Amino acid sequence: MTIDVGYKSEGQVPVSEFYTHDGKLEVKRGDEVDVFLERREDQEGAIILSKDKADKTKVWDEIARACEQEGSMIEGKVVSRVRGGLTVDIGIPAFLPGSQIDLHPVQDLDQFIGKRFTFKVLKFNRRRGNIVLSRRSILEQEREVLKKETLKNLCVGAVIEGIVKNITNYGAFIDLGGIDGLLHITDIAWGRVGHPTKRFAMGDRVTVKVINFDEGSGRISLGLKQLTPDPWSTVQEKYPVGLRVRGKAVSITDYGVFVELEEGLEGLVHVSEMSWTKKIKHPSKYVRIGDIVEAVVLNVDMDKKRISLGMKQIEPNPWDLIEERYPVGTKIVGQVKTVTDFGIFIGIDEGIDGLVHVSELSWTKKIKHIADAYKKGQEVEAIVLKIDKENERFSLGIKQLRPDPWDTVPQKYKAGQVVTGTITSLTDFGAFVELEEELEGLIHISELGTGEQKIGHPSDAVKVGDTVTVLILNIDPRERKIGLSIKALMRKKEREEIKQYVGGEEEVTSNLGEMIQDEMQKNRPEEMTEGSEKEGD
Repeated sequence: MTIDVGYKSEGQVPVSEFYTHDGKLEVKRGDEVDVFLERREDQEGAIILSKDKADKTKVWDEIARACEQEGSMIEGKVVSRVRGGLTVDIGIPAFLPGSQIDLHPVQDLDQFIGKRFTFKVLKFNRRRGNIVLSRRSILEQEREVLKKETLKNLCVGAVIEGIVKNITNYGAFIDLGGIDGLLHITDIAWGRVGHPTKRFAMGDRVTVKVINFDEGSGRISLGLKQLTPDPWSTVQEKYPVGLRVRGKAVSITDYGVFVELEEGLEGLVHVSEMSWTKKIKHPSKYVRIGDIVEAVVLNVDMDKKRISLGMKQIEPNPWDLIEERYPVGTKIVGQVKTVTDFGIFIGIDEGIDGLVHVSELSWTKKIKHIADAYKKGQEVEAIVLKIDKENERFSLGIKQLRPDPWDTVPQKYKAGQVVTGTITSLTDFGAFVELEEELEGLIHISELGTGEQKIGHPSDAVKVGDTVTVLILNIDPRERKIGLSIKALMRKKEREEIKQYVGGEEEVTSNLGEMIQDEMQKNRPEEMTEGSEKEGD
């Protein structure tokens, strides 16, 4: 390209020096340009010029002035990424260290490529062609100016706009203009916030309220939820007891489910308020997070800010109808659901179980091991004894299916009567004999065998299943006890044999009466009572 520089000859500049990085020609005929004189004339008599060297000379002069004059800056365009920072085109290549790019460490350097910024020259070496720039120092100066301006208007209660600068687990830092404030996670919303990233992203503009400002330390606490009314201020009016509500399950614990009624307002459905009849081991088996839950407001505690909800109250309480369906005395049929040491539970309609206490299994038998007599799943009959709606208890009885044998014992059995029965159990103090179904008597150990026999244990004389004939010594309807004796029966037989030899019916009868009286005088009731207590009567 030919350029008139006012000499006798025209100057020559390679046309390539007038093209930009984008490949565009940035000069046209008649334009004035700065050039650098390299040689007076070449072999053809032309002057050799350079636009590149002229530009570089101007840049170096400008850099020198920027370093000499405090506050002087230079513009440039970021063109590429290099190790440790960026390359900036300020007319000549310059280096921008990573630590000088922004106020805070930058992870993604590529976001700056192609953008123009203003820089401060930190140092340069013209001979080596090294130039080090800083954008951070300019940002710091700008930030300090903004900070002073912001502090003029900053006070507790002020509402101000800022930019999300950083996000942590415990909150977000907001740039208010030269100074940062912390928006703690507990001040983001009236309700629960899982993580600040669920609400904000870097660079978001937010309006916040200053809730605390410590001028000494420069710490600023910000609030977002404070810009809206506290939902608890209207709870009593909006959620009266008995109101039916819908909400989303947001948290599940061992003791219940928290239901979000509206943002910032949650109620607790305790595990005991989930079902009228189901035994819920853990709420997660009944409700999952995110489920829409229907419930009834049970209680509102303004002091503790707690709302108690009930899910089971949505449906009628089956205990309100159970008494009508199963009045006392009703005969029911059901399956054994559970066998315990104190009784058996029988399944009834509506998921309600009735309890047959061990004392209601038999009129007379002492059942030690209920599991030996009843099995889970077994179908049994029972009689309704009592319904306690308040405590949700349903009492049943099995022994009531047949008459109490003791109602007729005094008429059927008398002292001195000889009866036959089966040995049902042995204890250290004697043997129990079944005289009829649901009716037993006790042969005390002292009344087993003959007078000459020494019995250390009832098993020395009898065993379970033996059929024995005994004499009734006494009957105690109040204690529901019958005293029996093998020894007395043997004595009776002996006296009857004597009668055949000596004669005299009156004498034998008199002797028999005396014998029974003697046996009854031997504290049999006390011995039986002692034995019954050992049995667990």
